[in-house]
Amino acid sequence: MPREGQAVISILRDKIVSGVFPAGERLAEIPTAELLGVSRTPVRIAFRALAQEGLLIKLPRRGYQVRKVTNDEILGAVEVRGVLEGLAARQAAEKGLTEDTRVQLAECLKNADAIFEKGYLTEEDIEQYNVINKQFHDLIVNASGNPAIQSAMQLSEHLPFASVNALVFNPKQLDREFRRFNFANMQHHVVFDALLKRQGARAEAVMKEHAHATLSQVDLCESPDSRTCNPSK
Repeated sequence: MPREGQAVISILRDKIVSGVFPAGERLAEIPTAELLGVSRTPVRIAFRALAQEGLLIKLPRRGYQVRKVTNDEILGAVEVRGVLEGLAARQAAEKGLTEDTRVQLAECLKNADAIFEKGYLTEEDIEQYNVINKQFHDLIVNASGNPAIQSAMQLSEHLPFASVNALVFNPKQLDREFRRFNFANMQHHVVFDALLKRQGARAEAVMKEHAHATLSQVDLCESPDSRTCNPSK
């Protein structure tokens, strides 16, 4: 089955942050499409998305260049997202979930569980999980009833990994990716339980930690001058 748009974005994002595509390298549609075994269209879409995230720079003529991004910049953006989503979870728990939100969150968990119950992960699963993951997070932010949180998140989305959509995925390490994403899904369950029990502090703490879950075990390279990669803590 051909790779879909979100899988291509996630794979390219992983290659950038791991240093496979080092800072300063020029990326063009045709060779990148050939490397990934896809058409040019999903690559074109991926380039635009990654440029908006601050991982690529649009060149004056054609193509893109990998932007130098440090570990501190990535981890700082993740930390900010964790604080904002943690606040949303706490306020949602303190307010209490509406029945409609409860049902939708439960449906997200059910659909995500179905992905992991088979015991392995495919690239197509990443497409599906990304949609479920975004819906789960959006529901919590909306449930907080605090529009300032959504506004703050939108202002920071140009930063690397400040968006909940910023998943990284390495199709050559499917066993590792299964463990990583399954763990993130289990954290969704814990957050949901805290929301139901109106445990604001617990919901906030887990949501903050959850922001780092998709980066765990992912190699982040500090710079093109230093090709030593260290796993995110």
